[in-house]
Amino acid sequence: MIFDFIIRLALAGVLGAIIGLERELRSKEAGLRTHFLVAVGSALIMIISKYGFQDVLLDKDIALDPSRIAAQVVSGIGFLGAGTIIIQKQYVRGLTTAAGIWATSGIGLTIGAGMYTVGLFASVLVLIGLEILSRVFKISPQKTLRIEIEAELKSSLAEVLNAVRSNMEITTYLFTEHEDSEPTTYHYKITGKLKKEGDELLLYTRLNELPHIKSIKIE
Repeated sequence: MIFDFIIRLALAGVLGAIIGLERELRSKEAGLRTHFLVAVGSALIMIISKYGFQDVLLDKDIALDPSRIAAQVVSGIGFLGAGTIIIQKQYVRGLTTAAGIWATSGIGLTIGAGMYTVGLFASVLVLIGLEILSRVFKISPQKTLRIEIEAELKSSLAEVLNAVRSNMEITTYLFTEHEDSEPTTYHYKITGKLKKEGDELLLYTRLNELPHIKSIKIE
């Protein structure tokens, strides 16, 4: 049994590392080491939950639920996944990586339970979902951009909006006037979705060509 447990831990680590490598190559928050540790830890907890109390079960008056400890992985991994989700300027990032960690913990539990075929097949499906599907279906959601512009003239608002609309679908914009500066400056904060992927440079060029524009920031 000890040799079998070692194989389970090793296999869980390998499968987790493969999934983590895909995330690592995409420069995501959680990469190879994180997924490796999640898979090995989940497999270890499953082994303990399923086989760690065999000596106690020798007593006829004691009954244990072999899934009780392993069940805590499902809830506990949520805290780790939440740590990979970043909310930055009202945009959420890292959901796919968090879901990958959650799936990796499930794979670790499966391998720890000795269900090798199911764990291997689940790993293949996770890799297909993370990598292959994104290449087969290249339809991606419109990229959301946040633009901050500082201008010297208030009348440039219409010009700015027209230039932005050529490459973006505007969702919100905010105009503020700073009279405490000398001369008075005008700030525009515009949020919208890019019409075509890769048009950030073209949008920046069009805005930069406008007169009275002091600074442009695109995120």
